Amino acid sequence: MSLCKDCVSGVRHEGTPTGTWETIGGVNTYVAKPTVDYPKEKAILFLVDIFGPQLINARLLADDFALNGFQVYVPDLFDNDPVPEDALETGNFDLGAWFGKHGPVIARPILDKVIAALKESGITSIATTGYCYGGRLGFDLAFEGITAVTVVAHPSLLQAPADLEKYAQTKVPLLINSCTVDTQFPISSQEKADEILGNGKFAPGYKREYWDGCTHGFAVRGDLSDPKVKAGKEGAFKASVEFLIKHL
Repeated sequence: MSLCKDCVSGVRHEGTPTGTWETIGGVNTYVAKPTVDYPKEKAILFLVDIFGPQLINARLLADDFALNGFQVYVPDLFDNDPVPEDALETGNFDLGAWFGKHGPVIARPILDKVIAALKESGITSIATTGYCYGGRLGFDLAFEGITAVTVVAHPSLLQAPADLEKYAQTKVPLLINSCTVDTQFPISSQEKADEILGNGKFAPGYKREYWDGCTHGFAVRGDLSDPKVKAGKEGAFKASVEFLIKHL
């Protein structure tokens, strides 16, 4: 499994994050919580792309989920060594060397520490929202029955049809936000997902959204000056919130 050039491209978004940095299970984690009452036993585990929670885009998205009534935890899966932000513009970065230090097998123990701490705090139902790299981890947690709902946007590092067939054996509802140009999860994989999970075949719940004119990374790093990308990012977020409200 490997990443692609679109995994290291995109636009830094503007805004002021309103959450806080906390240590959860010994892991530096960005936390966003609603300002109104919310179900304390439910949480979203936001699984980042390779730029980590250090990229403002991820924190702004977490804040938006909190505005919709969810408490959100965004762990630093890369121990303060994400792909640097300037790679968004230059693309000049040795992704292979970075991945060798921070592949999912290495990130998973970090994630497990956060999950254990959340459960100890009284959280009993965890949904994942995985972007690019984070989509792989979201699938793995669902395979093990650790999480209650899976949302992914342009997931990376998945094997089709193998991972989709394995997902069909879980009991975890799945939403996929897909797009037109995506070497990590291409049209052929999108169609295979529908074939395996669609048309009511997957009883827990399956939905795939398709955002025309968008490229891998659009839901978290898209160029919002492009009307199609803006519509895709906003539409993917809305679909994610609606799916989470229904299934979490």
